[in-house]
Amino acid sequence: MTETEYDLIVIGGGAVAENVADRAVQGGLTAILVESELVGGECSYWACMPSKALLRSGIALRAAQHVGGTREAVTGALDVAATLKRRDSFTHDWNDQSQVDWVEGAGIDLLRGHGRITGVKTVSVEASDGSMTQLTARHAVVVSTGSEPLIPDIDGLAGVSPWTPREATSAETIPASLAIIGGGVVAVEMATAYASFGCDVTVVARSGLLRGQEDFAAELVGASLEALGVTLRTGVSPASATRDDTGVTLTLDDGSSVTAAEVLVATGRRPRTTDIGVDTVGLEAGAWLTTDDTLLVRGETNGERPWLYATGDVNHRALLTHQGKYQARAAGDVIAARALGTPVHDGPWGAHTATADHAAVPQVTFSDPEVASVGLTSDAARKAGYEIRVVDYDLGGVAGASLQADDYTGRARMVVDEKRKVVLGVTFVGQDVSEMLHAATIAIVGEVPIDRLWHAVPAYPTMNEIWLRLLEEYGRP
Repeated sequence: MTETEYDLIVIGGGAVAENVADRAVQGGLTAILVESELVGGECSYWACMPSKALLRSGIALRAAQHVGGTREAVTGALDVAATLKRRDSFTHDWNDQSQVDWVEGAGIDLLRGHGRITGVKTVSVEASDGSMTQLTARHAVVVSTGSEPLIPDIDGLAGVSPWTPREATSAETIPASLAIIGGGVVAVEMATAYASFGCDVTVVARSGLLRGQEDFAAELVGASLEALGVTLRTGVSPASATRDDTGVTLTLDDGSSVTAAEVLVATGRRPRTTDIGVDTVGLEAGAWLTTDDTLLVRGETNGERPWLYATGDVNHRALLTHQGKYQARAAGDVIAARALGTPVHDGPWGAHTATADHAAVPQVTFSDPEVASVGLTSDAARKAGYEIRVVDYDLGGVAGASLQADDYTGRARMVVDEKRKVVLGVTFVGQDVSEMLHAATIAIVGEVPIDRLWHAVPAYPTMNEIWLRLLEEYGRP
């Protein structure tokens, strides 16, 4: 067994893990990534990048068809083969050499294999040939193994070889029909993409679409999906699943059934902590890893492991790549600071904390229309005890939106803390609204007073004029 020592060991080699190691190395430490699959992880090969590439072509085509002049010029149908080829360019045909080159250029070492914690600051790595390497960390170990699809306990489902998001985003051919179990972001995005390809899509979602968002998001997205030909079955759940020569049949709990060539399960995620040795240091295998705001793993015996951190999906703070990278920057910097004895800024909004995870998380659902939100929804704000005022405005009434698309349909909502007179949350639903989200994020993170926002003048005629309209609505008695 080979033994090697580093300042920092990161178990995982995805985007979040890369950022942790990079920040630590920039801070003066040595670091190594341990990865059993592709360097770059889920986001690069099976989630963020390929899914958005699959979505973009159909959305761009429909955007052109909603503007006079281009509508008349665009006469062809979506080229599915070209769309899949473009998707493959973003995944580099599932080859991670460019990511490996980046890791090497950043001064980070890479060890391929399955990493398991074996004790305090020690990690064993089993390579594909069965050889073992024992790594020792001088200062810290970071678990950044992400999450994996959760397959619900439905009779027969496991036996029909259901798709997970991995199969949906990497498919080489498009099935004639697809049943999707779930109503969250993945379900909505894949329903949009596959309907754009001419696939007959049925979504089965007991609790409806996009729970956790403002209600109008589900209404507008649902109407758009139905316009694309998607069948929405809400309020029902699959009771069983069988496969035969005609495809997969889902028998629903109301006695009806859905048959499709393939079935995609998009019902949630679970942490990849089952076989990484967290139980050797007093944590529960298969459970989420709870952390403090410096991403140090917490627990009843936390004092015995001040060296163990968790970043990204695995800590269940916010299952979003950009939020994981944000955590990674804080973790990498604080690990270096603690190792070198430099000042640690671990108070709220400090350089070494992930404060934004709690109430300032931005998220975009790349449906058609898009749903872009940040901060608290009106329902979440009320449940948190805030005294709020909700301000709504029709995005189609903004000059910039009407220029963006003929008969523009969309809506905006601003949630205001009436005691402090600051914005708690913003939701935009409409074409191209994702590019407006960062202004809302800054307003919330900066706790910019409503009175000061009046002086942030939006350029005319752009869609950002929605800010002026929201403030005008708020200012009316």
